[in-house]
Formats: sequence, structure tokens, C-alpha cells
Amino acid sequence: MIFSSIQYVLGVFLFFCSTMFLSAQTTGSRNINVNLSEVALLDVEPAMTAISFNFLAPTEAGRPLTIPAVNTTKWLNYTSAIKTTTPARSVSAQIDQTLSGLFIKLQASAASGSGGGTRGTPVGKVTLTTLPTTIITGIGGAYTGNGINNGHLLNISLEMDDYKKLVQTTNKIITVTYTISN
Repeated sequence: MIFSSIQYVLGVFLFFCSTMFLSAQTTGSRNINVNLSEVALLDVEPAMTAISFNFLAPTEAGRPLTIPAVNTTKWLNYTSAIKTTTPARSVSAQIDQTLSGLFIKLQASAASGSGGGTRGTPVGKVTLTTLPTTIITGIGGAYTGNGINNGHLLNISLEMDDYKKLVQTTNKIITVTYTISN
């Protein structure tokens, strides 16, 4: 009988302990503090090489100058993290001076390479002036990847404006400035 009583008491004790264990806390929570700053970074790759446009003189009188081929050696890279109240970003380009008789044209290609997010959409071929001209729109939270073969390939070319305005030019340096903005 004592053995049965001990067995009964032990059973009640185990039942009581398992009930208490089952009613113990089964979830927990802790706060995580997350900070993400607004980011707007842009560069052109490769950075160290300049673009040279060299006109070819005709070999026979009466023929026009040969305009240099389109340059496709530069890539536009960017990283963007926008505020919730910020509309999509855009990229603009402008030159610091114009060339008499010539237009400088620029066309960004669609984004390619290893990037991700909401990369922008090129607007097509534009004529660069001393005022900012939008070349890419609709950039959200995105990155293009870094270096050549990532981002937007830039097609830069010269077009004849007015042949009578052309004058001999040697080593004329024109700076193109790219800006990423809201």
C-alpha cells in the first residue's frame, strides 16, 4: 500500500510539474534597431582614362572631315537608397563649355551587369549643354555593380552642328559632369 501511495504521490507530482512546464513562457521578443541612411553615390568607370575625339582630314579636296566614331568605353555606376518621401532619383549630365560647330551627344544604355534593385531607365540620346540634361530616370533603391561591364554603358559622340563654324582645335578639354539627384 505504501508503494501505491508513493506511486500515486509521485504521479501527481509529475503531472503537476509537467502542467507547470507546459504553461511556462513559449515565446519571447526583443527589439532590433535598424538604421539605413539615404545614399546617393555615382562614378564613371574606368576613371583614369580620358576620351579623345580626333577628326580625320579628307584625302581628297571637296570631301568632308570624318567625324570620330562613337566612344563606348565609359560605364556609369551608382548606389541609391532613398527616403520613403523621396521620389525616384535621376542622373543628369552637363558639359562645362560648348564647341563651335559641334554637338556632344550622349546616350546611356539599359543597366546591365551584377547590380540589383530598381535601376534607372535611360531617356535616349541627348545633346549635352552647359545646363543639366537628364539621361536616366526612375532610380529607386538600387546598385549597378562596380567597374566596367556594370551599370549603364555611355555612348558619347560628336555631331556636326554647322560646318561653317568649325575652327582648328588642339587638345580642347571639355569636362562632362554627371549628377545623381532626387
